[in-house]
Amino acid sequence: MVAPAKPSYRLIIALVLAVIMMVLDQRTPWAAPVRHALGYLTAPIHYLAHLPVDSGEWLSEQTQSRGTLLDENRRLQRQALILEQKVQRLAVLEAENVRLRELLNSSADLDANVLVAEIIGVDPDPNRQEIVINIGAGDNVSRGQAVLDSQGLIGQVVDAGPLSSRVLLITDASHAMSVQVNRNGVRAVLAGVGQSSGLKLLYVPDTADIQKGDLLVSTGLGQLYPRGYPVASVTAVNHQAGTPFAHITARPTAQLDRASHVLLVQPTQTPEHRPVPAEAENDQ
Repeated sequence: MVAPAKPSYRLIIALVLAVIMMVLDQRTPWAAPVRHALGYLTAPIHYLAHLPVDSGEWLSEQTQSRGTLLDENRRLQRQALILEQKVQRLAVLEAENVRLRELLNSSADLDANVLVAEIIGVDPDPNRQEIVINIGAGDNVSRGQAVLDSQGLIGQVVDAGPLSSRVLLITDASHAMSVQVNRNGVRAVLAGVGQSSGLKLLYVPDTADIQKGDLLVSTGLGQLYPRGYPVASVTAVNHQAGTPFAHITARPTAQLDRASHVLLVQPTQTPEHRPVPAEAENDQ
């Protein structure tokens, strides 16, 4: 009976065979098919051996990618917010530029020296229709100066402080002024009713030729306002039987609740009356 080979002999035999195989593989092409066949058999072993390392790298990349995406998302959100704020600011500046251009075009048509002022405050008292502007006596502002925007008269300076002034709006309940219909010259007294869009004509005879849509302009009587500036447009004419006077309401042509800049006209300047063009009257 042949005794089994010792483990050391088996190892030596395996090493010798391995050396022979390597030499033959390097020197002759006959071992290539065997190598390819063994490659198919050992491929799963290599895959399983590298699986933990590959899995760790994949998880690491996924974690880093998610963190990078979150950081990028937060950065883009901040950038979008900043851009939205800039767009809103540009819209405000564009609207303000439009208003300023309208004021400059309006001041070019005035036969008077004018000052440009910014509205910085509104009287919180609901019974008072007043605004505060950012120029005062130090800028040659005086009590009684007429104030207007690009569309028409707004009111009159009632108090000129050193750095700011208060302006009484034509819609104040205590305010009244003389106006005339631009279409035919009919005169009447226009009074405020205490609301930003409310005006009424006082004591107009029921037979007076005043129609809805008529443009009312300042007459210059009483030297309160320069003559010939748009003031309001008639919104309604109601005739009541048995009463001598018609009930007539109007709204200011000026944007009292929207204006941000205004023009101040020297009260001593009283340009001759020029009828407002029909196109302007129709626009009202």
